[in-house]
Amino acid sequence: MSAIYIARGTKLAGRKLKQQMIIMTARDSVLSSLNELGTAIWDAADGVTPLEEIVERKVCAEYDVDRTEALKDAEEFVQDLAGDGILIVSDQPIVTPPNGATNGNKTGGSQTTEAPEAVREERS
Repeated sequence: MSAIYIARGTKLAGRKLKQQMIIMTARDSVLSSLNELGTAIWDAADGVTPLEEIVERKVCAEYDVDRTEALKDAEEFVQDLAGDGILIVSDQPIVTPPNGATNGNKTGGSQTTEAPEAVREERS
């Protein structure tokens, strides 16, 4: 299995309130709310740290959860956010050019996730 790298999307507005991240996408003005664990993954989305390492450090180290299941749930979660333009997902480290463009990075299709660790609520 190849590594998955994640970075934050570029056309967003967001604010952290307590341990939750509230994000609004510029393309459709949809508000998304990430719970504490979703926010931990968001905070670690630097484009160079593999998702597997993020899960080990931020999920498995903090919660009593099976590593394989946590990684599967995290992969579904980040693909869901990528489908909405909130995250950028790639099989290569994501290096953002100085102008902020993200050419060459892949985003996944939108999927529904039922991962209790990384719940997202949407409001129009």
